[in-house]
Amino acid sequence: ETGEELYKTKGCTVCHAIDSKLVGPSFKEVTAKYAGQAGIADTLAAKIKAGGSGNWGQIPMPPNPVSEAEAKTLAEWVLTHK
Repeated sequence: ETGEELYKTKGCTVCHAIDSKLVGPSFKEVTAKYAGQAGIADTLAAKIKAGGSGNWGQIPMPPNPVSEAEAKTLAEWVLTHK
């Protein structure tokens, strides 16, 4: 599956949009914050899979039911939104 397909089928749309903040940050905000950082796709993939909190406010992102490969595909796709 492509990153966009995973975004639509794995529940990401509940909290995230490409260009506007919902519960979580927009993908454009994520890309702007992390642009140019070495290894950031792997870091984001780990956060997608395991969940996390504190980077974007008080509301935590729960762990997501994705494989490591799916998480990496999603992270790489998220980072294409400038």
